[in-house]
Amino acid sequence: MIKKACLIILSLLVLNSYCFTQVRAAADSQVGMHRKYINVYNWGEFMSNGSDGLLNVNLEFEKATGIHVNYSTFSSNEEMYAKLKSSNVVYDVIFPSDYMISRMISEKFLAELNFENIPNFKNIFANFKHLEYDPKNLYSVPYLWGVVGIIYNKNLVQKPIKGFDALWDEDLAKNILMFMNSRDSFGIAQKKLGISFNTKSKADILNAAEELRKQKKLVQAYVMDEIFDKMQSEEAAIAPYYSGDALVMMKNNPDLDFVIPFNGTNRFVDAACVPANSEKKEWAELYINFLCDPKIALNNALYSGYSTPNELAYAMLPEGIKNNKIAYPEQDVLNKTECYVYNSKEINELIDSLWIDVMIADEDNNVWIMPVFIAVCMIALVSTSVIRARLRKVNSKI
Repeated sequence: MIKKACLIILSLLVLNSYCFTQVRAAADSQVGMHRKYINVYNWGEFMSNGSDGLLNVNLEFEKATGIHVNYSTFSSNEEMYAKLKSSNVVYDVIFPSDYMISRMISEKFLAELNFENIPNFKNIFANFKHLEYDPKNLYSVPYLWGVVGIIYNKNLVQKPIKGFDALWDEDLAKNILMFMNSRDSFGIAQKKLGISFNTKSKADILNAAEELRKQKKLVQAYVMDEIFDKMQSEEAAIAPYYSGDALVMMKNNPDLDFVIPFNGTNRFVDAACVPANSEKKEWAELYINFLCDPKIALNNALYSGYSTPNELAYAMLPEGIKNNKIAYPEQDVLNKTECYVYNSKEINELIDSLWIDVMIADEDNNVWIMPVFIAVCMIALVSTSVIRARLRKVNSKI
């Protein structure tokens, strides 16, 4: 009887819990339906969040408009692209880099912007409009930018650093870090050879791959964000890296310095775009316009350490930052830079294939180890089988 009563009470508790859950879910659903929000997908550490005495940009936007920002981050263009292709989440504002913007335009992944909703676009420097990746400037608004250069430890590198060929210096063997990123690594090898980042020549790509094969024996590790910690802690002597992060690293370790290659480099631009499947395009454009407000753009530049394409925000920067030749190189240096654009499918597939070859290629004296190991195992297996067979014969005779 007691057991039966306990079962009845337990059933009632479960039913009550289920009903409460359903009511709560329905209530939450109603709140979600009536609350205005947009989904924003950006690089990590790329939006002022209220720390260091700066503004919390997303909170300020919500205060100004009543629109809440669901904010999430990614660590690479490829991660962002894969998430957008596979996720059920619909993003309203994203921040791809130049070549990814070019790709997404070609795949009709981005919506054309209504610039009547983005009047603050007038604050963007003229030389950041109509760039290679979006020549008609229909799909993107520049957000932050920088250049790729060489960061090195002055105590560990004795020779003057001028160009990317320093990353092939045999005196620095096993003290060199290299990007674990096919586009950047091939780009560095191409620029070392005097080839455009956006070459369409297969021969150029093959020559760059050969340079990367020659370099491999000198490389300590192929990494990305780890460059930040490894160079600061003096685990390596030299690496390619991004100007914004380099400035932070140099502040943390005065023995580090940064050089923009004399013969040109990549100028990367991360821009705000609206995916074609966004159902909140006007709100998304309102958000992009908010980011182009000089005060907001200033806070994002100060927080991230990267350079602003916003002319009025630039004018408000502290003199020490505004006149820094790493953050804001002189025009003759910028004239030698290139933005990446999306390669053809054929060139991309060639680069991907050659990059795999570079990554899996062992040093010559190690190539034979695995085949010999397998052969020895096979011989041992056969020998064991033969010996066991002979023992069975001997035992049967006994």
